Formats: sequence, structure tokens, C-alpha cells
Amino acid sequence: MASATGVPDVHPEALGRGEDEPLLGRAGDASQQDGSALQWNLVLGTAVIAQAGIWILVGIVWGSVLSKPVILFSAHPLLNSAGLLLLTQGALILQPTHTASQKRSGTLTHFIVNDLGLLLLLGGLIVIETNKQLNSLPHLESAHAILGLLTYALLAVQALVGFTQYFTPQLYGGVDRAKRVWKYHRASGYLVFVLALATVASATQTTFNRKVLGIQLWAVLVAAAITLAGVLPRVKKQKLGLA
Repeated sequence: MASATGVPDVHPEALGRGEDEPLLGRAGDASQQDGSALQWNLVLGTAVIAQAGIWILVGIVWGSVLSKPVILFSAHPLLNSAGLLLLTQGALILQPTHTASQKRSGTLTHFIVNDLGLLLLLGGLIVIETNKQLNSLPHLESAHAILGLLTYALLAVQALVGFTQYFTPQLYGGVDRAKRVWKYHRASGYLVFVLALATVASATQTTFNRKVLGIQLWAVLVAAAITLAGVLPRVKKQKLGLA
């Protein structure tokens, strides 16, 4: 049946979407379309929400740090927040892939982007350790320091397992056995991502932030919540072995 404009009416169900279908899709619905460029995965479905959250978070950190006199320590939050931004992009670009070719290109891009993010995070670690050595400051005296060290360590393990599973599956006894470990790599990746956001939030409770930077805990928590609201709904349960 045509409308008054002469254009045939298309019912939502004819497109595979009901009238009550969420605008951004249901949990796990985001899938890369055949022929679609990989970069569109960065804004597909709820990814736009995740992008808003992570960019707000980075903006909060960079705005606060750069509004104060720049010192050696300044590089620590700048590098770490930039690294977390790249880790977010690495997750978003891989999540919607589902065909063999998409998974391959997505995995390679995920690997490159995440490694760049890890290099930035490593730089942040080197800066804070150098700063502590130069100023004879104690180690692991705050919740932020403890969470940070744990996050760094888990990210290193995550990167090592991800690399060996894909590029050297023989270490696991072959491709099939390596693939069985993928779901654990994915699940742990989300947990480490949440831990990284918690580490950023804990930084607001440090003495330096309270006296100098003045980043508000509530602002970080809101930005982190927005980020997770965009990332988590795109999780495909079947990739985690849950469906």
C-alpha cells in the first residue's frame, strides 16, 4: 500500500524490527554488515554512547591536567587516559565482526590499536615510577596505586594470551584448542576494562588530585557509566560461550 507521497509503506516487521524495537538495538545485536567498512564498527549501535563516555572521560582528565602547570607527573594521567581511549576503540571495532573475513581484519586492527594503547599505558607506568624515584616517594600507598599495578599486570597477561592464541596457536596444541580459550580472553578483557575504569575513578581520591588537579569522582563515575552503557550491550553472548 502506498502512502500519500506515492512511496510504499514499509511496516517495521518487514525490516525485521518491531515497533517496540529499541532504537539502538537489543543487547548483542550490533553486527557488521557485509561490505561495510570496519571503521563503522566504532559508531555502530550503542558504540556512539561508548564514544561519548570515553571521550568525556579523556576530556575531563586532559582538561584538568593541562589547566595546571605541566610537570613530569602530568604525563602519567595524560598517557594513561589516552591508552584507555585506544583500548576502548580496540574493543568497539572488534565486537560487531561475525564472518571469517571480518573477524580476521577486526582482530588484526584490534591487535594494532590495543598494542598502541598498551604502549601509552606503559609510558604512563614509566613516568610514575620515574617520578617516585626522583622524589623518593613510597610505592603502593593508595588504592589507586594498587589497582593501577593490578590493571597493568592483567593487561600484560591479556595481551600475551591474545597474541599467542591468534598468532601462535601451536602453543595451545593447535588452532581448535586455541579457539576454545578465546571466550575466556574476551570475558577477561571486559573485566579488565571495568578494572581500568575503576582505577581512573580511584585516582580522584589521591592526595595529588585533591590538592592540585581537582577532578571530581562523580564526573569520572558518570563518564565511566556512559562508556560501559555503550560497550556492554554490544557483547555477543555466543562469543562468550553463553548462547
